[in-house]
Amino acid sequence: MKKTFIGFSIAIGAISVLLILFLATGLWKFFFYPEEEEFVRTRIVTPRETTIHSASGQSGQVTWNQNVITRIPLNDDEIVIAVLNKESEEGLAEEQFAVYYIESQTGPVHITFIGFDETSRSYKRIWDMPAAAVHPETISLFSQDLIGDRNNCIIVTGMNAQNEHTMTIFRRIIGQQAHSYKKIAELQIAGSIVIQDIQRSLAYQQGIARGASRNIATYGHDTRSENILDQIETIYSYNPVSQQYEQTNVTRIPGSQIEQRRIRELISGGPAAFEEFSRGLWYFVSPQGTIDTRQYLYFDPTGREIIFFGDGAQQIFRWQTSSPSRLGIYIRSQNLSISTLLRFINLELESLDSIKITVNEDVRLKIQVSTTWDGTYRRATTAAPQRQLSKTPWITDALFDSTWGRMQFSDTGEYTINSSGVVRKGRYLFFNVDGNDLLELRPEEIDSSSESRMVFKVENSAGNRILSRVRLGTAGIQYLLEPPITLTPVIN
Repeated sequence: MKKTFIGFSIAIGAISVLLILFLATGLWKFFFYPEEEEFVRTRIVTPRETTIHSASGQSGQVTWNQNVITRIPLNDDEIVIAVLNKESEEGLAEEQFAVYYIESQTGPVHITFIGFDETSRSYKRIWDMPAAAVHPETISLFSQDLIGDRNNCIIVTGMNAQNEHTMTIFRRIIGQQAHSYKKIAELQIAGSIVIQDIQRSLAYQQGIARGASRNIATYGHDTRSENILDQIETIYSYNPVSQQYEQTNVTRIPGSQIEQRRIRELISGGPAAFEEFSRGLWYFVSPQGTIDTRQYLYFDPTGREIIFFGDGAQQIFRWQTSSPSRLGIYIRSQNLSISTLLRFINLELESLDSIKITVNEDVRLKIQVSTTWDGTYRRATTAAPQRQLSKTPWITDALFDSTWGRMQFSDTGEYTINSSGVVRKGRYLFFNVDGNDLLELRPEEIDSSSESRMVFKVENSAGNRILSRVRLGTAGIQYLLEPPITLTPVIN
């Protein structure tokens, strides 16, 4: 009996070891998926049409290289722009939606559905449908429960050949196979398109009951008015009978009575004119009309950066592209620290000192940000800090000794710090705030203990340069409690 028990224990142990090896080595795939699952990273390409303004010789080209992976390869001339992965309704495999454009054509982008086929035990392209958008650099792909039944709709936004905003919505057909989708809305307007938010019940949040459907609002020019800023708001609601979004309400919204000639100059000037118009600091305006200096945007078209400040946190985005719209520009931006985080910003003119912002954040990366950026922003007064790039930097090909080590500034905008043989590199930038000379250092290599950018106030002292660490905010320049750095010129 004892020998039988020992033998049984040894057998159980051997089986456990074999099972661990079976799972760890991936041999299970050959049993459950006879055809090996193929993951294909798409090519890195530049969009065929972009409106890009670069500064300081730095390229502003957009490439589709951030986690854009398709389960199966597409055709050679199909360039993938965005990919959305979601769990299938049965929960057995992952489904995939990919937006692509055909390199040899100038038509609209397409969306393809890649699903798992139970018969062949492999991934296949199930269907392809065109969307209304054309310009690849304006495309955003995300999912949202618009109807309130937890059947997430697939939404593609972007701009068409007429520089109109577009939104195409696909929804899974209830009661049919999970791979069946239909187009329930496709809107195009020379204005803006907004999915209206709605408060859903606690029962919906807990998965007990359905929620109310979200409406979609479009804002376009009132053609019967001579005021360029007068708009028509059109509301589209979901009709459960036709299973389509249908127009339900039209409202005329009077715009500000301001100088029409200046507006026409901005519109005719294209993206470059609106970029220059947006330059500087803009404060958030609450629905009650009060200015909230705790939340603001800073547009720097020369440095190709957009700074978001809210809830005490500052986020810096690289200004990639600007596409013209009827009353402004549509901006694609990328977070400097997290390259997979994209923001699409619809900037529209409300008056000569206020703009309306709608932000669509790429949801591939799940980051909880409590601040809502949508709304009206008013330009900061002349008393607010104004940032200007220095035209005559005080350092060009200069060498200094400092407490950090030997610092070399080159006229290419790069710096090096040599400290006991350890060399650190980066880029530097000079600018001016309210008459104060400032130096910004951007290290090339960033780890958990370092910062992506450091700003110093520059002062002269007996032929040396004194760098004092500061922070820029709505109150102007604020000194940090760090010892100053003395730069002593090295005389060759």
